[in-house]
Amino acid sequence: MTELVLYDLPSKGLCRAWSVNTWKTRLVLNFKGIDYQTKWLEYPDVKPTISSLGLPPNPEATPYTVPTVRLPNGEYVMDSRKIVEKLERFHPSPPVHLDSPYLSKIEELWPKAIIPLRGCLMPKIPRALLNKASADYFYRTREQRFGMPLDQLEKKHGGDGAWEEARPAIEEVGKLLKAQEGPFILGNTVSYADFVLVSALHMLKLVDQASLYDRVVSIEPAFGVLYNASKAWLERDDH
Repeated sequence: MTELVLYDLPSKGLCRAWSVNTWKTRLVLNFKGIDYQTKWLEYPDVKPTISSLGLPPNPEATPYTVPTVRLPNGEYVMDSRKIVEKLERFHPSPPVHLDSPYLSKIEELWPKAIIPLRGCLMPKIPRALLNKASADYFYRTREQRFGMPLDQLEKKHGGDGAWEEARPAIEEVGKLLKAQEGPFILGNTVSYADFVLVSALHMLKLVDQASLYDRVVSIEPAFGVLYNASKAWLERDDH
């Protein structure tokens, strides 16, 4: 049986994983100890590559995205949530507790923390992380998405106002993190809800640790505790 293949986005310079969505899958693979290989795709290559695999397009968002995986049985699965459901079925131990009531709470609250920070985060991604082909794609498609160039988005929606808007949700998620006396949301038990947060924290750290990751942790130190407790599953990032 062949090993699992993970389709992921590379960073410039040292080729490493950085995307919040692909890290959700990579963290689960690393945590469960599943053998896999990475196939790196620049942004313009995602649609032609993934569409050629025979997968139907996503009807609700970007039609073809990463993460996508090829399972050892030859089946292809796209979307981090669908992937983790398959992995939990085929590799149930150790579990990631998709039935945890905290998962839906995190999935509801965390976007309220991240979306207000789009002006602080999005313009820095191509500058800090992307090769030219992906950077050009990112600038073009995000301008279409936000209705303005990224430098204008940064001026209009970045700064302290964005952080004040994000602060209540950051604090609410922090309360969930501390409810079971951590370091994880379920106390000493790791779950997929943790990986939803850790994947985002890792991306913030890679994009700009001082102005993004450190600022989240300054608002709620429990995020730093969670991140540090998860470092073992962040180590494999380049293959």
